Amino acid sequence: MADEVVVLDFWASPFAMRVKLALSEKGITYECKPQDLLNKGPLLLQANPVHKKIPVLIHNGRSICESLIIVRYIDEVWTHVSPLLPSDPYQRSQALFWADYIEKQVYDLGKRVYVAQEDQAEAKEKLIQCLKTLETELGDKPYFGGDGIGFVDVALLPFTTWFYTYERSGNFSIQESCPKLIAWVERCRQKQSVSDALPHPHKIYDFYLLFKEALGVK
Repeated sequence: MADEVVVLDFWASPFAMRVKLALSEKGITYECKPQDLLNKGPLLLQANPVHKKIPVLIHNGRSICESLIIVRYIDEVWTHVSPLLPSDPYQRSQALFWADYIEKQVYDLGKRVYVAQEDQAEAKEKLIQCLKTLETELGDKPYFGGDGIGFVDVALLPFTTWFYTYERSGNFSIQESCPKLIAWVERCRQKQSVSDALPHPHKIYDFYLLFKEALGVK
């Protein structure tokens, strides 16, 4: 009997992109059910009654919530191809550390940049420093996972779809400050699993402009 895999998502959410990227990297067929986040329906509320947020992975009728937990679940269930976390305990601990760093830093700093309030300049500086730290961790490896996409790549890549929006909103260049990191993004984008799972950054920026217009923000 084939696995039934459903993802409750919203296309522009980097957290939902993580789940789709992990499934794509593993070659798992899934059904995507987009959710209206302004009018949450019974499926989402039943699948994630605690946080009432996307993404949710529904695997054979059972719900798994929180993007990094879902990615780890995917890696542990479908072990036959493209392992995302290292088998070595120390290397695994390091991957989990950097994924946690990304979780706690990138989204909040990026949001502070594109919301463009009084602390935008400070947020830009901190975001660049954060990305430089990640660039140092990448080093000369082709991917954070080494020779292939790993857990840290899956954690960070979806946020790169928002880099263009950060740059346009804050009038700065990530490329100038973090050229190796942008080279990593471009290298990843050449992989079919990544291009299938992640929208183009310009599409994200168009969404951001429409969202601002709907809120009456200039």
